[in-house]
Amino acid sequence: MKQFLFLCGLAFLVTSCATKKDIIYFQDAESLNSVKNEQIFEPLIEVNDILHISVSSMNEEVVIPFKRNTASEGMVNNANPGLQGYLVSSDGNIRFPVLGEVQVAGKIRSQVVKELKDQLLEFIKDVVVDVRIMNFKITVIGEVNNPGVYAINDERVTLPQAIGLAGDLTADGKRDAILIIRETDGNQNVQRIDLNSTDFYNTPFYFLKQNDVVYVEPSLRGVRKSGFIPDVPALLSLFTVVLTSVILITR
Repeated sequence: MKQFLFLCGLAFLVTSCATKKDIIYFQDAESLNSVKNEQIFEPLIEVNDILHISVSSMNEEVVIPFKRNTASEGMVNNANPGLQGYLVSSDGNIRFPVLGEVQVAGKIRSQVVKELKDQLLEFIKDVVVDVRIMNFKITVIGEVNNPGVYAINDERVTLPQAIGLAGDLTADGKRDAILIIRETDGNQNVQRIDLNSTDFYNTPFYFLKQNDVVYVEPSLRGVRKSGFIPDVPALLSLFTVVLTSVILITR
């Protein structure tokens, strides 16, 4: 009986305890010392993005024709006070006042700024142009403390930052298989990331793109809690109690 109880207790400890290797992030963090991240991240503008474009000058009167807000120019209000957005059409264009159709999809913001400025210099000598992606957002779901959709104002967010926005992983989150779902040119791409290691720091998935989905799977313990598979420690405990009771009663 003592041997049986000892084996049950040992099985309980083995099946219920997570190891340090399973929990700690970035276990090889020292390898990043003095390592330069080679990625220069600036998001590409995509179809269905909404752009906020501001045009200014010392003489505000000359920029009035370029600030018209009519539905015929493809303007969209995203409910942010004072901000109006240009919707990128399915052919990758926006309709800009006076200039007409302007190709923007597949370009970074600085390219669009330069192209618009070059065209506007014909009308405004001291023109200043600014372009922002208004609908840059990511979705973090699964075993995190605060799942949801997060708007990113500066258009730059890393995977660790996204997890921080979502309140970190729960104790039941699987840290070695974080799933990132990304749409590129209409195709869905999927990548799994191991947060226990820093190997992903120089991959295209360190920086997240607009509309990326981050999914944290439950660990085996989390799956057990959901009731999809039997909870082995609980079953062992119940079996031990029942067996002990039977032995005491029949002695």
